[in-house]
Amino acid sequence: MSQSAAIQVSPKPNFRAYWQLTKPRVVALIVFTAVVGMLLAVPGMPPLHLMLFGSIGIWLAASSAAAINHLLDARIDAKMIRTKHRPLPTGGLSERQALMFALGLGAVSMVILGVWVNLLTAILTFASLMGYAVVYTVWLKRATPQNIVIGGAAGAAPPVLGWVAITGDIHPHALLLFLIIFIWTPPHFWALAIFRRDDYAAADIPMLPVTHGVEYTRFQVLLYTVLLCVITFLPVLFGMCGLFYLGGAAVLNAAFLYYAIRLMNPPNEMFAMRVFNFSIVYLMALFAFLLVDHYLPLPAPERKPVMQFQPLETAPAPNAGSDSGAI
Repeated sequence: MSQSAAIQVSPKPNFRAYWQLTKPRVVALIVFTAVVGMLLAVPGMPPLHLMLFGSIGIWLAASSAAAINHLLDARIDAKMIRTKHRPLPTGGLSERQALMFALGLGAVSMVILGVWVNLLTAILTFASLMGYAVVYTVWLKRATPQNIVIGGAAGAAPPVLGWVAITGDIHPHALLLFLIIFIWTPPHFWALAIFRRDDYAAADIPMLPVTHGVEYTRFQVLLYTVLLCVITFLPVLFGMCGLFYLGGAAVLNAAFLYYAIRLMNPPNEMFAMRVFNFSIVYLMALFAFLLVDHYLPLPAPERKPVMQFQPLETAPAPNAGSDSGAI
């Protein structure tokens, strides 16, 4: 009997199965960074309705992308110890149920963002959803060991989405937040990939530890961590934040560097998971420092957007007595 035939789909899927389909812990971090982007976008408190609808819309879109990821990866998930207990491999949900659920979440998120937030946020969120759910999952993940580097752009978008939800424009400071998460993603994920390399090999996924070996991947983790430490000081250099964030970032960077250096010669196999777990704490703490620093009683820096959607204004009609309309 084939593996797919052995899976019995539950006739009455419960709420827990659908909840697991949304990858709630991953999505919680996504929404957290998006909310920080919202709060950093303006000197005071952002409009409450934009924060509320923006957060809900981004949460639903991220959950939709996660559900699509479950759907497209169901067959390889069944081969991996880490993922074989997910709803689709175990038969908790059928592929049709997962697809309808994902499409429903995505549609509702686009309506919320497009109608009650702004069009640019909806467009960028949709692009991010497709980047993760389709470009990364369908193509990059199976095509190159640099999959997580290239595909990290989708995961780095939430603070930009949050910023745009409040202001309607893309600002250089929002792009700094994007850059921090973009550079953070490879050492974060490669630490997990080192620990789960046998899983990825069994599923024929070309993750870096599988294609280039563990020692090479450890070195790449160290290089990206050093680069991350440099990048995280850019908000200070560009006037986005001050000494409070600088001190917090310095402590976090020192700790991350310790973990990356120790990973080069780890005490045991579990140390890679310690690095992975710390990287999550690192990102949350770093964004928390940004947020606290933002609300310290200091003058707010001038903000000049690099892209902005503005409503078209009707040009005033020329005066009848003037020759401004003459050819």
